[in-house]
Amino acid sequence: MGNLPEQFWQASLAELKQGFCHDRTSDTFLCLLCGHRIADGVIYRHGDQLYEAKKYMAIHIAESHGSPFHSLLQLDKKLIGLTEHQKSLLELFYAGHSDSDVAQALQAGSTSTIRNHRFSLREKQKQAKIFLAIMELLAEQPPKKPSFIDLPPSHQPPDRRFAITEQENAKILATYFQAGADGPLDHFPQKEKKRVAIIRQLATHFAPQQTYTEKEVNDILKPLYHDYVLLRRYLIEYGFLDRTADGSAYWRKS
Repeated sequence: MGNLPEQFWQASLAELKQGFCHDRTSDTFLCLLCGHRIADGVIYRHGDQLYEAKKYMAIHIAESHGSPFHSLLQLDKKLIGLTEHQKSLLELFYAGHSDSDVAQALQAGSTSTIRNHRFSLREKQKQAKIFLAIMELLAEQPPKKPSFIDLPPSHQPPDRRFAITEQENAKILATYFQAGADGPLDHFPQKEKKRVAIIRQLATHFAPQQTYTEKEVNDILKPLYHDYVLLRRYLIEYGFLDRTADGSAYWRKS
């Protein structure tokens, strides 16, 4: 398989399983396996049948890549962490073969040996799920030091990790606010520099010199992203909102 589209690494698990995603910015369906795009809202002919764009992309996946399962399985070992033997096992399991059939096909010992391989792969699945949760929690952890993104250059310290140009900021917002800068937020980035740009944009939903209750803050953030508590925490941590010690009042910092 050739180079994967950039969107492959931003895709959800559900999108990886189907092999494509919907790009709201261009209103197209994008094949995550080869980068092929088709416009949404168009009817496509395949043989004697007419198909809507989403179904037609599924046909493209089947004809060009076989299936998302086999395409993902053929990725480089450094990407999926599977040996060739494990790949062969998974292909046979996916085809519905019994443990005894797999043992005979691979000449890999007894049925109990294959059963142990199944168990090991399930354990790997559990470990992967926990690792993903750990990495997502790590990505959500706010910095211990405040961002200096809004300070003028003369007042900023030498570390300018969070400095963002207007061009960079516009690109980040277009990527994560695909329905427009006013939201909603499609997904929350893992890179801190991008998170700062997102949080700064979210802060514009709060009027300067106005005080909000926690419920009012939540009501503003809920339509913007499902994890509104995370957004509220980051607005505080990055210094865009402040609050009283008991959390009874919030306000936008100038």
